[in-house]
Amino acid sequence: MGVIGRSEALELAEERKLDLVNVSPNANPPVCKILDYGKYRYEIQKREKEAKKKQKTVQVKEIRLSTFIEEHDIMVKAKTANKFLKEGDKVKVSLRFRGRERDHTAKGRDVMNRFADAVSEYGVVEKRAKFEGRSLTMFLAPKAENK
Repeated sequence: MGVIGRSEALELAEERKLDLVNVSPNANPPVCKILDYGKYRYEIQKREKEAKKKQKTVQVKEIRLSTFIEEHDIMVKAKTANKFLKEGDKVKVSLRFRGRERDHTAKGRDVMNRFADAVSEYGVVEKRAKFEGRSLTMFLAPKAENK
């Protein structure tokens, strides 16, 4: 319709039994549309709901290891971690040191490295193994091509 006055636009909207909606208030001059506001809000909500449906939330799954874990047990836990990584989730691997195990931190790091190698097909190390209190913690993220 071009540039028209506010009162004239309100009159046109009233005449058509519709609403005058300010679409872009920051533009110079402000942009308004004559439309059914209820229907407009419904369309916006519908679009937002559809966009929200398509979003994937990433969860952090945790796997616990021990210092003196056997090779087969590492492979079983790695299989579980691979399943999580395939689904697109991140994995937190924690190894807790109890009592005198604290003296064998090198053994714990070795276990973490073997675990990282076991899941290297589907995941990459996001954060290297690091001490947090009594625990050694490492984060794995899914590889880009698996997402």
